[in-house]
Amino acid sequence: MSTQVTVTLTDEIYRRADRLARLSGRNLNDILADTIALSLSPLHLESIQSLPGDMRPVSTLADDEVLALADLQMDPGQDRQLSLLLDKQQSGLLTEAERAELLTLLQIYQEYLLRKAQALHEAVQRGLREPLEP
Repeated sequence: MSTQVTVTLTDEIYRRADRLARLSGRNLNDILADTIALSLSPLHLESIQSLPGDMRPVSTLADDEVLALADLQMDPGQDRQLSLLLDKQQSGLLTEAERAELLTLLQIYQEYLLRKAQALHEAVQRGLREPLEP
């Protein structure tokens, strides 16, 4: 099943996508759909763990679930691998497979950070935590 959407791109992004489509002999729509799919869905890693509380709104979670999310940290193995891959990227030594893994780990990190921030906000609102110092 597919859903059709309309997206406004900057001229530069459009030119890049169009160039890639022409170079690869593929349809521009397919290039854009594949690019979005790759950027939004994590690639398979054995160590991906689900977020506590699933993706329910933080405001609907019990106090203990909110506090667990507020203390959320990435798996230590994932964190070490993320640091290693970021160092390799900085050095210009990242392989394509490592680049894909880095994108996956960055997405996991971003999701954790967002949920943690939401939980911290909710914990302060409920009086479960003191506000962070400015």
